[in-house]
Amino acid sequence: MSESERWPRVVVTGIGAVTPIGLDAASFRAALYEGRSGVTPITQFDAEVPDPATGEPQFTTRIAAEVRGFEPRTLLKKPHRYDRASQLALAAAGMALADAGLRPESPDTAEMGVVLGTGGGDSASFTESADVLRRRGARRVSPLALPRYLASSLPANVAIHLGAHGPNLGISTACASGAHAVGEAFWIIRRGDTDRVLAGGAEAAITPLAMAGFAAMRVLSRRNHDPEGASRPFDAGRDGFVMGEGAAMLLLESLDSARARRAPIRAEVLGYGLSADAYNATHLRPDGAECARAMRRALQVAGLAPEAVDFVNAHGTATPQNDATETQAVKAVLRDRAREVPINATKSMIGHLMSAGAAAEILATVFALEDQRVHPTRNLERPDPRCDLDYVAGAARPAPIRVAMKNSFGLGGHNAVLLLRRWEG
Repeated sequence: MSESERWPRVVVTGIGAVTPIGLDAASFRAALYEGRSGVTPITQFDAEVPDPATGEPQFTTRIAAEVRGFEPRTLLKKPHRYDRASQLALAAAGMALADAGLRPESPDTAEMGVVLGTGGGDSASFTESADVLRRRGARRVSPLALPRYLASSLPANVAIHLGAHGPNLGISTACASGAHAVGEAFWIIRRGDTDRVLAGGAEAAITPLAMAGFAAMRVLSRRNHDPEGASRPFDAGRDGFVMGEGAAMLLLESLDSARARRAPIRAEVLGYGLSADAYNATHLRPDGAECARAMRRALQVAGLAPEAVDFVNAHGTATPQNDATETQAVKAVLRDRAREVPINATKSMIGHLMSAGAAAEILATVFALEDQRVHPTRNLERPDPRCDLDYVAGAARPAPIRVAMKNSFGLGGHNAVLLLRRWEG
């Protein structure tokens, strides 16, 4: 008996998303296959503000993948009570619940868990509160300052809004947070703690401080003259990632529970592997050994050989080192199979949604399994010689996919890999 056969099976029964290229899962799906970009000049703050000394813009990166047209008032009764990240999370959570055929505040959600990845709550509210403290004094700081800043506030808000009294966790592992959230939800259900968990990620970090900090690290694209062409995973001309924002949620459920209520089943979660680079605060270990360790562990949990993998949704940040490192890790694990499987990078269209990125990319992986179709990697015009695999450049492509791998590698070496299988009844 394999490790996977010792535990209850876990399936995906609901999905929801608010992204820079689609305000719900259906529009997100259509935009992915079209290869549409959500990267534009920043509108959430003045990124063109000049440096007093030089007259040049202070921000070297002035583009991002913003969520536009999102109206929380149409979804929430009192949206002003929530920061932007929570608004996005609540919207995606409600969509996922409805997609699964469930209602908030019902017996079906009473024991449901919530596991949500986020980098640090509401970045904008935190910096605004710091400004209030500095300019107006301690007594003027809002009582909501800390609740909005804490990463735990997002899953708490979702649980309160939906009436979910099961396990509740906030996951903060940088870019891998959404994948870790789905993976931990997978194990919560396998352990028998509850039958349903709403899992995913949310982030709203297109702020002056975040943009300035990442720019100082020299990890952001400076392709301000060509926003839609800025996110270029695996391309020789890539110069960094593009900041994005959004939320994506999946309802995970035990197979027995899903069958008992005749729920729609979109995919099955087979395996989850994680590791730490233990190498550097900002860079992946160059040889990709620990990324490969997480991939092997996911295969081990699923009871599968590398040859079973038919498709890989890459982390694909478009930073010079990370894309080459991920390619190396994929080749180390999949061996000869690595050159046969299609690989794509969702960030080429939506930018890097940070903690929400992996969750949105898991949705893209579910779409590939359902549609037997792989969305393109946008802007891949001149492949880096170090990135010599099939990254589905140009246009969407039909592909027979039974098992898919999703890679997520977070800042500081937080690695998470998920394996999903097409639902065949």
